[in-house]
Amino acid sequence: MSHKHLVAGPRHLILHNLPLLAAALVALLFCVMLAGVSVGSIGIPVDVVWSIILNHLAPGSVEVTWSSGRDNIVWEVRLPRVVLGAIIGASLALVGAALQSITRNQLADPHLLGISSGAALGAIVVLLHTGMFLGLVTVPLFAFGGALITTAIVVGVANLSSATDASRLVLTGVAVSFVVTSLGSMGIFLGDPRAAHTVIFWMLGGLGLSQWVQLPYPLLALAGCGAFLMANARNFNAMTLGDESATTLGIPAQRFRMTVFVACALLTGAAVAFSGIVSFVGLMVPHLVRMVVGGDYRRVLPLSALVGANFLVLADIAARVIIPPQDIPLGIITGLVGGVFFLLLMRRKRPPA
Repeated sequence: MSHKHLVAGPRHLILHNLPLLAAALVALLFCVMLAGVSVGSIGIPVDVVWSIILNHLAPGSVEVTWSSGRDNIVWEVRLPRVVLGAIIGASLALVGAALQSITRNQLADPHLLGISSGAALGAIVVLLHTGMFLGLVTVPLFAFGGALITTAIVVGVANLSSATDASRLVLTGVAVSFVVTSLGSMGIFLGDPRAAHTVIFWMLGGLGLSQWVQLPYPLLALAGCGAFLMANARNFNAMTLGDESATTLGIPAQRFRMTVFVACALLTGAAVAFSGIVSFVGLMVPHLVRMVVGGDYRRVLPLSALVGANFLVLADIAARVIIPPQDIPLGIITGLVGGVFFLLLMRRKRPPA
């Protein structure tokens, strides 16, 4: 029996049990988030975690047998952190999957196309130069603005140089990303040295500054943009065939691509504003999902969101427990895992001798 038939067998079984797979990923996410609240430099038993959460959701429903310190760790520190991690992971995975379709390049992701760098530059301007003059919404607004402007520059440069094919568009994104990253480094260099350490740690990615009041912004971005992306799953399938094929099927390819870029910029800006730059999630997760369920975006998008959420919460747990009580920057963990993943993928896809 050929290798393709061996692969097709398990995939055929998975495709006929997609609801079960999705339910399993949701259940896994629930367990991973619970573990994320329980473990850390100070371990808290799962039953205590449950009791604290229930007491906050329904005050007086549970007898209080824990200390105020444990209550604060669970409710004010760890629970918003794991919720934010799930939101960011789902957002970045959706962005990666969407960009890989409209650019027809499986190496496309928000970091590679400069969207993350633009969002980071916007946040650096606020944190080191202008201050929070619009309140808490200042950072996400500037991060989104930076992501959107960078996206517009990438598309504009690609159009001016007639580099509208997928590979040239990605190369344009890489070039613009280097420029924007350099501007961000200049912003750090010219900013307040006392705040530079915090910003550098933030640029490496992390969830340690998460708060409940921040969660509505990335959650609303994920709900709105995620719904838009999933509603257009058939259009993404058509875009993978090329602009001419998509146009033949009645899809205005250029306009759809620009709309998706804006949605991806919003999702990336909201993510980067609260977690910093987290690399490889948008690049790696869609690959993993396509390896299991194929290339149909009606399956790839929702499953990528679930896998991305699981992956980032697990990565954050690792970041907290490897060198307690210090947090390793989240971008280091995802970069290591993503790099190893692609080395293994290249080895798996090497041509036979």
